[in-house]
Amino acid sequence: MSRKRRKNRLPAEPIEAEIESLNHDGRGVAHVDEKAVFIYGGLPGEKVRFRYLKRKRSYDEGTVVEVLSASPKRVEPRCEQFGICGGCSLQHMDSQSQIEAKQQVLLENLEHIGKVAAEHILPPLTGEAWGYRRKARLGAKFVTKHGKVFVGFRERGTSFITDTAHCAILHPKVGTLLSELASLIDGLSINNKVPQVEMSMGDEVCVLIFRIMEPITESDRQKLGAFGQQHDLNIYLQESGPESVRPLEGIPARLSYKLPDFDLELEFLPSDFTQVNSDINRKMLNLTMQLLEPKADERVLDLFCGVGNFTLPLARLAKQVTGVEGDAGLVARARENAERNGLNNVNFHVANLYESLEGVGWLNESFDKVLLDPPRSGAAEILEHLPKMGAKRIVYVSCYPGTLARDAGILVNQHGYQLKAAGVMDMFPHTGHVESIALFEKA
Repeated sequence: MSRKRRKNRLPAEPIEAEIESLNHDGRGVAHVDEKAVFIYGGLPGEKVRFRYLKRKRSYDEGTVVEVLSASPKRVEPRCEQFGICGGCSLQHMDSQSQIEAKQQVLLENLEHIGKVAAEHILPPLTGEAWGYRRKARLGAKFVTKHGKVFVGFRERGTSFITDTAHCAILHPKVGTLLSELASLIDGLSINNKVPQVEMSMGDEVCVLIFRIMEPITESDRQKLGAFGQQHDLNIYLQESGPESVRPLEGIPARLSYKLPDFDLELEFLPSDFTQVNSDINRKMLNLTMQLLEPKADERVLDLFCGVGNFTLPLARLAKQVTGVEGDAGLVARARENAERNGLNNVNFHVANLYESLEGVGWLNESFDKVLLDPPRSGAAEILEHLPKMGAKRIVYVSCYPGTLARDAGILVNQHGYQLKAAGVMDMFPHTGHVESIALFEKA
């Protein structure tokens, strides 16, 4: 006879625990009855009382309800919705300690996943901790219970939208307008059919893309247009997939960002991938060039090149640069950016770097150096080709330390490279997101 499994009931009363460390997403790690518990809001060295949120086979999850003994690294969060909103996880920790914790996450991943260690730890790249974010996807929802629209990041661990008046990590162009943005949507005829607003901002121009599930009326169009004019925002609509994104008034905005150290200006479309933090991006590019050291007689390969963020600075320094990207639209923008900036020593190719590359011409060429900037999934599929190209030096920029560590292990333990240096960059302050960079050289 089968028996129904009894649900693992959560303790009704809060439990005391000592926080030992931080995990990869910024939660405190404690052990209760020899079982790991990941606790929102806890910092290493603290004694806390926490409430269980979930119990799983190998670990549990909880949230702090009282700090009994506070860490000297604890600070007062700037945002009144911190702990509710899922946009940030580390506002309760001072900025210097945040980046030190991220560095520790990187080093531990390299050791435990990749079985490697860097010969040199790079000083962390840091910048402005507030108002830095120029690209974001905000949820929107008409909440019947409250009789109004909410706009913001989703609440931590739920699908609900946080009721946020302003956001301190978004660029003030949008971060100070969340209440007004919610009121705008509330006044539309389709106020319950606008699930998302996406922000995309260059150095000056800012675009808001409204995802709409039903056509708007002429009155809606006028309200959206007036809001854009009042706040110097370019309004776009998206009726289905990314290909449907279009300007409200039919006149495209000119989004761009400058890289003064390389005498470059790159243009992009609102739906294109770009780095969210322009200050850290510029510092990251300078560091990358220092590590890769492209020379006037060298050929460089830039994999996952996007709109040319790394490719074009490399082309200012190297003899020839080849950029490869899986998104044809991004490659088109990269080519246009190269032409616009007068660069004729760069070429681009469209290729899915996660699939077989048999018969691809550039794969059989030789390159002195390689730049890798893959998405979260890493670059494992392409690594075996790099030694065959003759690459003596590789710089790997990563948005996820777990896959960087895995790929570092492959490069070092299978392909004979040395991990000369590694470090972190605070691309996303107040979050658990770890952006990192690593230098590999052929032994």
